[in-house]
Amino acid sequence: MKLKGKNILFISASFFAYEKEICKKLSEKGAIVDFFDERPSNSYIAKGIIRVNRRIYQKNIDRYYRNILKKINNKKYDYFLLIKGESIPIFFLQKLREHNLVKKSIFYAYDSLDEYPQTFKILHYFEEKFTFDHIDSQKYNLKFRPLFFIPTYQEDNISVAPVKFDLSFIGTAHSDRYLVGERIKNVAKVNHISTYFYYYAMGKFAFKLRKIFDKNMKNFDGEKVNFQKLSHHQIKEIYNQSKAILDINKPLQRGLTIRTFEVLAMKKKLITTNFNIKNYPFYHPNNVLIIDREDVMLPKDFFERDLVEINSQDFYMMSLDSWIECIFINDQKKYWNIKL
Repeated sequence: MKLKGKNILFISASFFAYEKEICKKLSEKGAIVDFFDERPSNSYIAKGIIRVNRRIYQKNIDRYYRNILKKINNKKYDYFLLIKGESIPIFFLQKLREHNLVKKSIFYAYDSLDEYPQTFKILHYFEEKFTFDHIDSQKYNLKFRPLFFIPTYQEDNISVAPVKFDLSFIGTAHSDRYLVGERIKNVAKVNHISTYFYYYAMGKFAFKLRKIFDKNMKNFDGEKVNFQKLSHHQIKEIYNQSKAILDINKPLQRGLTIRTFEVLAMKKKLITTNFNIKNYPFYHPNNVLIIDREDVMLPKDFFERDLVEINSQDFYMMSLDSWIECIFINDQKKYWNIKL
């Protein structure tokens, strides 16, 4: 493997422990990884301040990155991988370049760039730039590479379990997700489709703030929100007991969520509000139902149709192994060529 013995500086926002899975996989491939969280703190207050007005928290951010520079000062890296780039300061990127600490810098975005304008200030510090959003890739001249599933969700790692739910949803409480979710739940009830819903919020204070400032959250029933984050093992177990999994993307999000790939890797049916999925190589109407978030329809026959086996190439291309291969080694432009 071409990553064996390579030194990698990896900085990423914390996103449900996926950054840990990336570190683990890189290490398995023989890379020597120095990982740092992109944020000085992952408390809901710190995250909120960074997102709303980063200047308030800038001294903490700068101090944090100066300490990182001290820790890596005597090292040389073959690669620097940054995922998200919401809070990383410009001076840090300049220092990496001035001191020739990195041979190749790589950026990856798992959110639409327009949501995070800070990103545009740092892109020119990277030789390779990737996004999960095919529209952003064309609009901003970035390479397109969707997200992935981690090994936890591979069928080989899952025991057979009796089906308890026709439809399950697990997701963070944000945007119009609750409104859409409840709409879907009501349609499911009328059609005698059993459901399991788990809305997650980071903390009670953050949830209350969202209810005040986000009109979509005002009617969120506080009894239906959970403040306990589920582990990948817990999520997998719920999915394993379900016929189909619901994915509700953000209203303006075009790229596919990571849940999309996990569900298909588990050989479960996917119900999604993201109509863009029909343009992906692995899409099949037997496996994926696309629904209108405003006009929900859940045809009973979708749950009864047999799954169509995903071929070995498509399955590999959706994996974390393939994601790493694309980011560090081989271009996958031909495969991920999506026709709009």
